[in-house]
Formats: sequence, C-alpha cells, structure tokens
Amino acid sequence: MTRFRMIPMLMAIVFAAGIAAAASAQAPAAPPAQPAVPAGPPAPCGPGVTDKNAATDSRCFELRTYTVRAEGPGSIDLLHSRFRQHTNRLFRKHGMEIIGFWHPTNKPNALIYVLAYKDRAARDAAWKAFQSDPEWVKVRTEMPVGTVVESVFMNSVDYGPMK
Repeated sequence: MTRFRMIPMLMAIVFAAGIAAAASAQAPAAPPAQPAVPAGPPAPCGPGVTDKNAATDSRCFELRTYTVRAEGPGSIDLLHSRFRQHTNRLFRKHGMEIIGFWHPTNKPNALIYVLAYKDRAARDAAWKAFQSDPEWVKVRTEMPVGTVVESVFMNSVDYGPMK
C-alpha cells in the first residue's frame, strides 16, 4: 500500500487520539474503573470478526498511548530515545508492524503509536516474545521510564482503505 493511501487512515487515528487526549486533559484524573487485565478471553481482533461494520479481512491494529509519570523514573525524552535506539528494531524482530508514532501537542508527556498484526493470537505471541527477549529486558533495566499504558484494539471498517 502506498504512503499516500495510508495518509487518511493515519490522520483519522491522530484525530481520534487528539480527541481522547483533549477529553482526558479536561477531566480530572480518576482511577481506572476496570482492572488492567480484562476478565475472560481477550476481545477478538483481526480477520473474521463478525462486527457488521468491520472488514472481514482486517488485520488487528493496536493503538497504544504511553504517558510518562511525573514522579519518574525517566522522561519523555528517554522514552523517545529508547524507541529510537532499541524498541522499534525489537518490534520488527518479533513480527510487529509499525504503522506510525505521534507526539501529541496537547499532551507533552505522551507518546502514541499504532502496531498491526495478522490477528489477536499473533499480537499476543509477539508481545510475549518481545517481553521475554533478553535484549529488551536489558534495555528496560538500563533505560527505565515510568509510564501509564493504554491499549486499544481496532479492526478496519469495511469501507476503510487500510486492512
């Protein structure tokens, strides 16, 4: 798929992330209403999802937002360095397709990115391998950054350009 065909999808993701960031900036921080680990099996994501608006041939997309904790350790600059120098290469090593990264202008301590996988099982296997990779264990120990992570799973809609 050409870069120009990806631009509308990327603009929509950035717009949605901006709306979410603006909403969270306006409301006081509240503790999460749900536990960090969902109960039961993970929501389906990727090909074969039966949502009436989802593309049946969609990959599984994951929108991740990292917000660096004010109390640390680390900083947003250290987080960017860690991705730039190590994390991106390790993502590719473990079969994670990087769609893009954004630094929201209204949330200076945040990093937003999107990854794509064949399906939810591929996503879970890739993250398991990534988390246990000895190089990643060393990097996160040597370059610690305290973050709050939000993860949103997405399917392409049947009328969207990116599947």
